[in-house]
Amino acid sequence: MSEVAAVMQKSDNTNSAGLSMQAISELNDRYRSLNFEERLHNLYVDFHPEKVMVTSSFAATSAYFLHIISRIRPEQVIFFVDTGFHFPETLLYRDYLIGLYHLKVKDLRADAYQHWYSKKEKLYEVDPDFCCTINKISPLEEIKPNYDVWVSSLMNWQTDHRASLSIFEERRGIIKFNPMIDVTREERDAYILEHKLPFHPLVAEGYSSIGCTHCTVKGEGRCGRWAGKPKTECGLHL
Repeated sequence: MSEVAAVMQKSDNTNSAGLSMQAISELNDRYRSLNFEERLHNLYVDFHPEKVMVTSSFAATSAYFLHIISRIRPEQVIFFVDTGFHFPETLLYRDYLIGLYHLKVKDLRADAYQHWYSKKEKLYEVDPDFCCTINKISPLEEIKPNYDVWVSSLMNWQTDHRASLSIFEERRGIIKFNPMIDVTREERDAYILEHKLPFHPLVAEGYSSIGCTHCTVKGEGRCGRWAGKPKTECGLHL
């Protein structure tokens, strides 16, 4: 039995993994000195692999994250939240990476009526938070109870909010695992160059962060997302 499994048996915490705040703190201490790949290897020892949820937006440099995941656990299912508002290039990039890395991807979509309502009312213009809730957050919330830990590809230099995150944290009833949180932009780019990984096709056109068509414009970093609005996150990671 792993150290984490032993702690889980003793804890009556409300998160799906049953981890106490002390256990999460101990995980952070143990994983802090490890690199991105070592952290992922350890995750599949410390947690039941079938209880690990992995998501990807198939955005600008998702190939970096997915390349490593596919090498460590080829059978890992990757969840993609299909908002119905993605750039065609994003869907093509998703399909290309699926073939390239033999990924097992499952699409998540909003309730059909709610998506129709968000489109009819143009919520992406009048209430982008509500639009994200319908089309991104709710589809993922439905499957979260099936998992103990959620793996993301967040990096701390991307936004002020992400700069405050730890490797492990409790986030709305699930343990969030951010193995790339302290990976620098230079380290990411060096890995992409070394392994000749493909960028999202819109990167070459000046898009650094790529989301839905209505809420994404060209720009450096995250400044092209929800331009002119105080919003910087869709809400999935808050």
